[in-house]
Amino acid sequence: MKILLLTLLSFLTFSCNSQQKKTIEHENPTEQESPSQIGQYVGVFQDSKGNLWLQTLEKGVAKYDGNELVYLTTRDGLPSNRIVDIIEDRSGNLWFGTGAGISKYDGNTFRNYSEKDGLCSDMISNLLIDSNEKFWIGTWGGVCTFDGTEFENFPIPYPEVTTQINPDTKDWITAITEDSKGHIWFGRDGYGASKYNGSSFVHLTTEKGLNSNNVQSIVEDKEGNIWIGTRVAEKDNSDPDKRFGQGGLNKYDGDKFVHFPGIDGLSENDVYALNIDYSNDLWISTIGNGVYKYTNNEFINYDVPVPIMDILKDINGIIWLGCAGGLYKIDKNGRTVNVTTNGPWD
Repeated sequence: MKILLLTLLSFLTFSCNSQQKKTIEHENPTEQESPSQIGQYVGVFQDSKGNLWLQTLEKGVAKYDGNELVYLTTRDGLPSNRIVDIIEDRSGNLWFGTGAGISKYDGNTFRNYSEKDGLCSDMISNLLIDSNEKFWIGTWGGVCTFDGTEFENFPIPYPEVTTQINPDTKDWITAITEDSKGHIWFGRDGYGASKYNGSSFVHLTTEKGLNSNNVQSIVEDKEGNIWIGTRVAEKDNSDPDKRFGQGGLNKYDGDKFVHFPGIDGLSENDVYALNIDYSNDLWISTIGNGVYKYTNNEFINYDVPVPIMDILKDINGIIWLGCAGGLYKIDKNGRTVNVTTNGPWD
């Protein structure tokens, strides 16, 4: 889960007319007797062994190995029960981004790192190990790198913007991803998207065509297009009559931006999660309009009753949706199902 609304909700309270849209409707999932949601806000990760790891803000992390669901919390050695991101290194260790630093888990024990060890901020937002095995850590206080022994701050310049900056989130790194050319992209709350080529930065902001400077997610498709999900900055306004503005989905081909005003939920709305699956289909979260799959120049909509914060297509082809309201999945038959601690998992 490269970036979630999870942390934002917790701290802030929560042109393409030729495109075709098709909607798949679903009946509400069958209610189970006294089910317990996986968590209030959920993120999803699958490790190299096929295990599902479910991040929560209040319950720690839950592992589902195909047979049982087991939670790991501060009692087991995590530094915090607020889990916002997970990555796996080439040795099979899992790294958890938490609300109190990062934690390395070898399957048995935890090794925790915090500001006391040189981490730039204990409030983690996202993690990346790039193709050169460089470890990038995004936080609410900027970016740092880690070589396994020492942390090093990685300052990113502030581009000039005309939009109002929220001082509480101006250093929040909302996304980190690597493109096929080895460039590192950073999503930022108020300063758009920044691309680092190893020596210099290029900043993409509303002045260059981005629909909002409040970036939430960045992915690259197999054609080299960069897709950027943004949120409506005006929703932070204390005046409810002024909580409207630009936001949503952006496609960047390296030269120009394309927006999607004709598709419900992808314009003047929040897109927090994007996922390119192994079939090169793009999955797009919305607030209030379910999830879209973009394939063959067509948007296919799946009804999901809660806001979507994270998306994963597993090795079996099942789409897992981490939501504000629990865990959902879209099975191979296109059915949307709420997965609680009681399942259904199959």
